[in-house]
Amino acid sequence: MADNGADAVGQVGSNWVHCNGTDAADIRSFCDRMVDTYGMPFHMAGMTLVEAARELGAEKVALNSVYYWPDWRDGLNGFLGSAGLDVAYAGNFVDLGIFDDQEWVNAQRWIFDGDTAVESVVRTVERAPDAEVVIVSGMPNWRSDDGLNERCLHRIEAMEAAVGRPVIASDTTLYWALFRSLGITPTFVPGTLLGRL
Repeated sequence: MADNGADAVGQVGSNWVHCNGTDAADIRSFCDRMVDTYGMPFHMAGMTLVEAARELGAEKVALNSVYYWPDWRDGLNGFLGSAGLDVAYAGNFVDLGIFDDQEWVNAQRWIFDGDTAVESVVRTVERAPDAEVVIVSGMPNWRSDDGLNERCLHRIEAMEAAVGRPVIASDTTLYWALFRSLGITPTFVPGTLLGRL
């Protein structure tokens, strides 16, 4: 990417930070090595969740791991804990009682009805009412009324309004980190975190 003129690199997929048993210190070291080697900012989505929670001053968080199957949920939960965050609750759609069967959730290929976005954060906060921030992991797609798929970016204001606290998601934290590295402010800044740019 550096050879092709990119000014910053963002790696999508929050699971990559823990899939080999790595913790926050390992990933911080890896990201620093990438920056030193290639001379440009490098952001991993899973690490940006930690950085964004810290930016918001949060110590206690709740993890809405949406479609993640249990080992992904548990891996990210452990990663967040290794970064010093107090994870008050970690659960996926099945844990939250939104859907009954993880195999069915897997078959949806990360695309769900738009209302599920708000419902899932509301149920997460019901299980962790003292969490200062809700983290939404992964890259779920929420189907809009016109049938288009939208990322959390498009739903973040509704999610925050429903739970009365910041909601940070893997897509929005990665965008936030990239915009900060580039020193620019986007024209569309929904939600608490992006609103700080």
